Amino acid sequence: MRNVAIIGRPNVGKSALFNRLAGRQISIVHDQPGVTRDRIGSICKLGQAPFEITDTGGIGSEPDPDFAESTREGAFIAMGIADVILFVTDSIDGVTPLDGELSSMIRSVARQVILVVNKVDTESHESRGFEFSRLGFKNFVTVSAAHGRGIGELVDIIESLLPEFEPELEPDQMPPLKLALIGRPNVGKSSLVNQILKDNRTTVSEIAGTTRDTIDVAAEYEGQHYILCDTAGIRHRSRHNTSVEVFSVMRSEKTIRRVDINVLVIDATCGVTTQDKKIAGLIQKAKKPAIIVLNKWDLIEKQTNNDPDLLREHVERAQSELFFLDYAPVVILSALTGENIRRLITMVEKVRQHATRRAGTGELNRVLRAAIERQGPPSRGSRRFKLLYAAQAKESSNSSIAPPLFVLFVNDPRLLPESYQHYLCARIREQWEYPGLPILMRLRGREGVNLDMNE
Repeated sequence: MRNVAIIGRPNVGKSALFNRLAGRQISIVHDQPGVTRDRIGSICKLGQAPFEITDTGGIGSEPDPDFAESTREGAFIAMGIADVILFVTDSIDGVTPLDGELSSMIRSVARQVILVVNKVDTESHESRGFEFSRLGFKNFVTVSAAHGRGIGELVDIIESLLPEFEPELEPDQMPPLKLALIGRPNVGKSSLVNQILKDNRTTVSEIAGTTRDTIDVAAEYEGQHYILCDTAGIRHRSRHNTSVEVFSVMRSEKTIRRVDINVLVIDATCGVTTQDKKIAGLIQKAKKPAIIVLNKWDLIEKQTNNDPDLLREHVERAQSELFFLDYAPVVILSALTGENIRRLITMVEKVRQHATRRAGTGELNRVLRAAIERQGPPSRGSRRFKLLYAAQAKESSNSSIAPPLFVLFVNDPRLLPESYQHYLCARIREQWEYPGLPILMRLRGREGVNLDMNE
């Protein structure tokens, strides 16, 4: 759900604003600083569509340093997963040095921000808000959380900045998964589509085109709905004989980006070719979920006389050749005989299921800190990398399946080499199973330096 985080120094009225937006008293309101130390969540239903609100502890002026650190971390985590940040200030106190520090900290998170000047109880107090314009935030509103003044205007601004509301769907209302069958010519992609359709005997529609087009087929398998995208075979670039073939390759590359899961089909009798690697590279570059299919397994079984060691060797060799797509599980099957077709569909559903998994913030931070303690990143001169905290966020995506995204708040992202980011992603994958899903990592620095990477 869309999320709004309430941030500010102690005793500026954050909890009063939270209760006002929630429509009931959830956070304790008191004029003693530091009453709220934990993050508290609720739903605001004052606008046209609901959104989640998160109240955080006041940052700064905390007498207990242990609480101060945990409160600061909690606020950063809330900002990391928020779509919009409400930066609450106190019109009576005016702009304080701590407000200035917090404004810099909030800008480093790179989110939509609304500066909320609280305790403007009457129209005659409006002039108190003028000095806050020097903090430099575009979105600005004066309110009285205690009396409800200006709350309607605040909600209007929040809704203008939030992403479009998407109601949660019941499982039977979920849109069908789009599966692209990608691969070289003649590896059995169309045969695989036909085998799936034969198994369930239900074809709803077939959408357009010539044999060089991407064919989208709507199908149902054991109650689950899918769109199967059978793409034109992607040839080696030197073998594109016509402009039509070049165009078909472009269509296939576009299909990789638009579908939910890419199924890379490989001819098991040939092994992984150079062109297979290039196609796998397109999937990796697009940061898309993937499954690797070793097709024509019936022929491999004949060649090896079903020797389990030789069969395992084929799978391990394919995984080694496609090491850069190591998040993709391997399914062996035969599109000709239908062997293991059900196993492919089971894996598709497993990828869908694990895409909804969330890592608990506390456990995530423990896993990453333990990984850093076990093997720290290299230092640059006297500067050393420091992880402040981490949280899983929701990746904005047009797809039904979004890869897991982890936001790491650090002292300086430039101190973390790419190889070490892969090390951290591997530790995450050890703790939480994400079959078929690339792990995305976003680094946020104290001074507004940000870096994105994907495993």
